[in-house]
Amino acid sequence: MANGARQTAAIVVVDYGMGNLRSVWQALVHVADGREVVVSADPEVVAAAGHVVFPGQGAMPDCMREIEHRGLRAAILDAARNKPFLGICIGQQLLFEHSEEGDVAGLGILPGRVRRFPAVRMVDAAGARLKVPHMGWNQVWQRREHPLWKGIADGARFYFVHSYFVEPADQGCVAATTDYGVDFTSVVARDNIFALQCHPEKSSPAGLVMLANFVAWKP
Repeated sequence: MANGARQTAAIVVVDYGMGNLRSVWQALVHVADGREVVVSADPEVVAAAGHVVFPGQGAMPDCMREIEHRGLRAAILDAARNKPFLGICIGQQLLFEHSEEGDVAGLGILPGRVRRFPAVRMVDAAGARLKVPHMGWNQVWQRREHPLWKGIADGARFYFVHSYFVEPADQGCVAATTDYGVDFTSVVARDNIFALQCHPEKSSPAGLVMLANFVAWKP
């Protein structure tokens, strides 16, 4: 796993100092069909990538602070506007305008906000309390066609770990929803962006199929 090397790579996983990047890197290498996959915090490497993956977990304020500290904002904005971009967990949330977590601004690429699961709604169909964070396997219901759904059944189960979820202002970008007390947006897609709250790298076999679809994607 390369880190910070100044080189051109087919697929770059953005290293902003948070999250389990190695598991994402390993999953991508498994499906990359010989394409080079590197992990890098170098804005020039991100800018030169063919495909960009922004993964992660943790707090939104910490994420945004590290992006600024490492000088990655411009490279991430360019990738999200101009090349195949996969956002995972925090990598989905940062695309939006504002997050309730820490009352912090995101990158504003997609209109909308990031909300915490509402405590009063955290009950299942039987009336039992649901825990926050939402942690474990849950179904992802596809709301529109997309190349990254190829070979993945509607309602396939993916792995989640989160306390916040995105609330897009543009319903046209909603690609999938998931029920956990509320029916929340779990996947968004627009143009060259595909971003999901769940973790495909931890969601074999459906997650590996999705990553393989991303590697082959030419929006």
